[in-house]
Amino acid sequence: MDGEIRTRFKTICVYCGSNSGNRAVFSDAALDLGRELVKRRIDLVYGGGSVGLMGLISQTVHAGGCDVLGIIPSALMPIEQISGETIGEVKKVSDMHERKAEMARRSDAFIALPGGYGTMEELLEMITWSQLGIHDKPVGLLNVDGYYNPLLALFDKGVEEGFIKTSAREIVISAAKANELLEKMELYTPRHDQVASRTSWELSQLGYSKPPI
Repeated sequence: MDGEIRTRFKTICVYCGSNSGNRAVFSDAALDLGRELVKRRIDLVYGGGSVGLMGLISQTVHAGGCDVLGIIPSALMPIEQISGETIGEVKKVSDMHERKAEMARRSDAFIALPGGYGTMEELLEMITWSQLGIHDKPVGLLNVDGYYNPLLALFDKGVEEGFIKTSAREIVISAAKANELLEKMELYTPRHDQVASRTSWELSQLGYSKPPI
């Protein structure tokens, strides 16, 4: 396919809102990220909703010929999905804990678009899992029009006040544009001190029978 870009990632998990936000810049960013994934032939794992930014990115990736997998807890299926034809594959899980573990297991990296409490909670859990040593996959923040500036400032404040190590602050990769973010994630190498090795964790909870690569 013309315009394809070689990548280290086969599948990326994208966390994003089930709303579109109040400004077009957020929808534009979701569409742009979707197109960048297609250029690189990267499949998508996401929360499974078909509305808001989740709907935009899943439609874009699917229309571009890449696989899309939505992972939804049973209780949220009637809330997060609208009626009509489902985009890509949907996997139903029992609860939010299983959802996050399954999304992590099936992905080579993680990206957060702008979103609310749920998006931020999922993002922070993947950052924490990296710090603990549960995974060593890149965690990216698409900082559209400075949306996440206050959160990044809080991380910096955590370093300043001695709650976050400088090396652990580098777990979070951020950029304003999708192509720049993906390029940074391609180059990511963990440099922080992990709390424990992957062999120390109950990795079966993430679907691993051996330490993940």
